[in-house]
Amino acid sequence: MAWMTTPYHPPVKRSVEIAGHKTSISLEPLYWELLKQAARAEELPLNALVARIDAERIQAPVPPGLAGAVRIWLVAWLAARLA
Repeated sequence: MAWMTTPYHPPVKRSVEIAGHKTSISLEPLYWELLKQAARAEELPLNALVARIDAERIQAPVPPGLAGAVRIWLVAWLAARLA
């Protein structure tokens, strides 16, 4: 895992599909790896987890961008598991 040698890697852009539409998200490799782990733990395909995060972010009073929402969701997801 490349992110383990240095977590300070520039974002990597990848395509995901949300509700039948392709979009790109730029995340650091550390976040991509955490997103994959979360998808496995939640027993969801990666695209389905991103779609769920997207649906949740849209409900926020001031919705963040999708990449920011993914990062925030992952930190909250990890914090819940550490509690």
